[in-house]
Amino acid sequence: MLSDFLSLLYPRNCISCGNSLYKHEDEVCNYCILNLPKANYLNSKHNPLEQIFYGRLNLACASSYYVFSKKGGVQKLLHAIKYKGNKDLAFMIGKWFANDIKQNELIKTIDYIIPVPLHPDKYKQRGYNQSEEFAKGLAFGLGIEVNTNVLTRLRNTSTQTRKSKFERWENVGEEFSIQNEQELINKHVAIVDDVITTGATIEACGIQLQKIPGIKLSVLSIAFASK
Repeated sequence: MLSDFLSLLYPRNCISCGNSLYKHEDEVCNYCILNLPKANYLNSKHNPLEQIFYGRLNLACASSYYVFSKKGGVQKLLHAIKYKGNKDLAFMIGKWFANDIKQNELIKTIDYIIPVPLHPDKYKQRGYNQSEEFAKGLAFGLGIEVNTNVLTRLRNTSTQTRKSKFERWENVGEEFSIQNEQELINKHVAIVDDVITTGATIEACGIQLQKIPGIKLSVLSIAFASK
């Protein structure tokens, strides 16, 4: 009875669709978990995410959990993660994604998961790195270590929203550096981000990581904004 009374005062609604959550549901309703648009890119060669990196990065594989569309349910999830402090949702989606891809043979060869880093000033302002929280969920589900010791962000760049492809690259082109590179020699690493649009940020990270001898790169994200 107390639980029902509290639900009247503080209704629990799905972040994606806004409908009321049942007692056994957490953050996202079962309908949205089943019906939000999944990418399933690991099941197809030359998928749309891989294609945006052709001639830019040599990738073992590239995949996203969701396909992003403006004003859709996936955008609402990302907004909650990035701007409303819901880092637990990023971790949860990481676990869901891990469950879908853990049997893939290429995924099984990944040694480390590397989240796209935030600049320390932005981290201090936000209190967490949404890509790192997603990476932790992936790591939990896949049994793979998260590595935050190698890739660092040098500049606190402005938001990428509403920038052209060239402007996005110009904004991030020289802002990452590597350290402790010996940890990743001859390793397969997955660069992880929340949402990928032009791929400029991932490319900037990958260019630095490719300097490490024998490294193999893959890319994973919560969503891909396919054109």
